[in-house]
Amino acid sequence: MALSRVCWARAALWGSAVPPGLYVVRRLQFVRSGLTWGAPRSSKLHLSPKADVKSLISYVVTKTKVINGKYHRFLGRNFPRFYVLYTIFMKGLQMFWADAKKARRIKTNMWKHNIKFHQLSYREMEHLRQFRRDVTKCLFLGILSIPPFANYLVFLLMYLFPRQLLIQHFWTPKQQIDFLDIYHALRKQSHPEILCYLEKVAPLISDAGLQWHMTELCAKMQHGTHPAVHDILALRECFANHPLGMDQLRALQMKALSRAMLLTPYLPSVLLRHRLKTHSTVIHQLDKALAKLGVGQLTAQEVKSACYLRGLNSTHIAEERCRTWLGEWLQISCSLKETELSLLLHNVVLLSINYTGSRR
Repeated sequence: MALSRVCWARAALWGSAVPPGLYVVRRLQFVRSGLTWGAPRSSKLHLSPKADVKSLISYVVTKTKVINGKYHRFLGRNFPRFYVLYTIFMKGLQMFWADAKKARRIKTNMWKHNIKFHQLSYREMEHLRQFRRDVTKCLFLGILSIPPFANYLVFLLMYLFPRQLLIQHFWTPKQQIDFLDIYHALRKQSHPEILCYLEKVAPLISDAGLQWHMTELCAKMQHGTHPAVHDILALRECFANHPLGMDQLRALQMKALSRAMLLTPYLPSVLLRHRLKTHSTVIHQLDKALAKLGVGQLTAQEVKSACYLRGLNSTHIAEERCRTWLGEWLQISCSLKETELSLLLHNVVLLSINYTGSRR
């Protein structure tokens, strides 16, 4: 009865009468068919909320790429010089971010498996060494940007002094060659000073045979002769004790060696000695890992980078000659004990100063 009254009331409002029985039948038919009163459902299949989010993200990414492409074309067409700098900067950021992720994976693996630095592979050790130097440079820029509005000044300084403030990821191809030449010219300035010091301390060597070998080696090098591996290894005992041992080096010689290794010489003697020890130990560990891997397994760029780190200006030397020189270096380095690493520092000068093409 209540249902029929509702029906008649609706009919009165609509202006027409509907028999209650017909309404009940129609209501039952809709209920049985699984439908209810309301807006009709769409026949299209709806995606799940997760699929909707994915499609939305895909749409945003696609639109962003289109806008970014138009922006790049606009810069390249209207501001070509700025576009070159912008492209190099963005690629540099991507490369630095990739380096950071790789360094994090290596450090995580070291922590999980209790692996020490010298137990890593050559490429992993070299990546961590270079990344640490890059981070140090970036931290210096970050400190300069701390004061208010100083970031604008930092951008100007980065543009004016890219060699001093930026890492290699942000250098143009031409800048990479030019800047490496400049750095090598700076470290070459210390070569005569280091050779002169070796010649002066030769009379202080207690063994007469070693004293003669040292004098003969210095004379050959001053006449432009490239020393043989056995000539350098014959003097290894001189660099383990007085006067050329790591703990017996004088302040002026340590400053000259620091410049030859592209390290800052403007530190107290204690810090200079500690830093030279650390640097020589890292290179010695890298050499052992490289000897285990084999020079033949390195790419052309890896060979040139390895030679440049060890004192040779490899930017103007053929790849095969770089591989030959690196093989000679490994022969010497892998024959040294930890107490003889002072020879490894001096070897930066002894093995590179008269090598073919290194004077350029």
